[in-house]
Amino acid sequence: MRKYFGTDGIRGEANRELTVELALKLGYALGYTLKQKYPEKKRIRVIMGSDTRRSGYMLRSALTAGLNSMGINIDFVGVIPTPGVAYLTQKSTAKAGIMISASHNPAKDNGIKIFWEDGHKLPDEVELELEKLMDNVEKITENPIAGDDVGRFTYAEDEYYLYRDHVISTVKGDFSGMKIILDAANGSAYRVAKEVFLALGAEIVIINDAPNGKNINVRCGSTHPEILSKVVMGYEADLGLAYDGDADRLIAVDKNGNIVDGDKIIAVLALEMKERDELTNNQVVTTVMSNMGFEKYLSDKGIELIRANVGDRYVLEKMKELGINIGGEQSGHIILSDFGTTGDGVLTSIKLVEAIRDSGKSLDELVGDIKDWPQLLINVRVSNDKKNIWNKNENVVNFIKEKEEEMKGLGRVLVRTSGTEPIVRVMVEGKEMDLVEKIAKEIAVVVEKELV
Repeated sequence: MRKYFGTDGIRGEANRELTVELALKLGYALGYTLKQKYPEKKRIRVIMGSDTRRSGYMLRSALTAGLNSMGINIDFVGVIPTPGVAYLTQKSTAKAGIMISASHNPAKDNGIKIFWEDGHKLPDEVELELEKLMDNVEKITENPIAGDDVGRFTYAEDEYYLYRDHVISTVKGDFSGMKIILDAANGSAYRVAKEVFLALGAEIVIINDAPNGKNINVRCGSTHPEILSKVVMGYEADLGLAYDGDADRLIAVDKNGNIVDGDKIIAVLALEMKERDELTNNQVVTTVMSNMGFEKYLSDKGIELIRANVGDRYVLEKMKELGINIGGEQSGHIILSDFGTTGDGVLTSIKLVEAIRDSGKSLDELVGDIKDWPQLLINVRVSNDKKNIWNKNENVVNFIKEKEEEMKGLGRVLVRTSGTEPIVRVMVEGKEMDLVEKIAKEIAVVVEKELV
């Protein structure tokens, strides 16, 4: 069991759970690990970026202190989407990339994500080793690097343009004649999304693009697309596109204001790729959270759905294992491995608009035949110390088994913990909403009673 890392890096409330001391220890541990991994390198370079949270500067300083004290050089590329850090790390001589962001989480939270030199997130075993080193910093810092040998910190914000231009280059032609509303969530997409769509000739209106350090994800972006829906209809736009705080997710809105989730975006992209003979193995990877109605729709179109555990790292592992070039999550975290190594909301959004343009249909027409089975997700906030041991509570486990038996042939039950918050997620899906609601609420009551 991991102590600090969750499904997507280290995350928590800034300066309460994710403290300066923790970030400093991570800097020490990562610096030490890189020195051991590349003993022949006199100077090792790391790319670092952040989203727009106020606490990002505090955590950047702590990470920098730890890394520089281990002799590691840092290129800070400023506010940039998480996939931008991954891309710049992969395309440069850097040996790791660090993104300071809590993604879609509330503004008070923050997080630290780490990429290896190939642009992929760290495997579990490396995170476990880092945790051991973080709890033993006295030993790894007993022979300090000093004087001129400490690492340096450099502002390298111009490297942002390399990422922006890469995203633009993935589209053939332009989007002239299309009217699009962008919701930047007051986060990492506030600049790049606008620049990319303008470069491609679209008529755009951008909202929530004035970050102040505290308004990231606040009633906006991919987790709250309701206002975007109204703006799309008010402007009579072709569609709306909503990103999360670090722009690695995308949720769309059709011209009628209907929300189009990650499952449906994957369906549109996969069908377009199949038409172009670009969909490897005629397969896509999603997670256990994806709707069974979506799975049936793909099957009817000759595309097989492969399920992975929740978390983009596990989706990517399955994609690499099977040689599949599209995968993602219902939440809008979509990986197009022909163009990137992690979920990229801005990249996904322009590929979605490209698919709409080339199909000659509107977004609502493209997703109209996907009939979701009723699904209910209840988030039960639990004690932090019980979050990861819920599946050892006999009363909870036995009750879930009983409800699974009740749903047999009519749907499914999925209970899992959040990788980033003290929450147990209870998801029930089935053909009839009345039964779905009943089962989900019954399980949530038992989980709350036993684990709060």
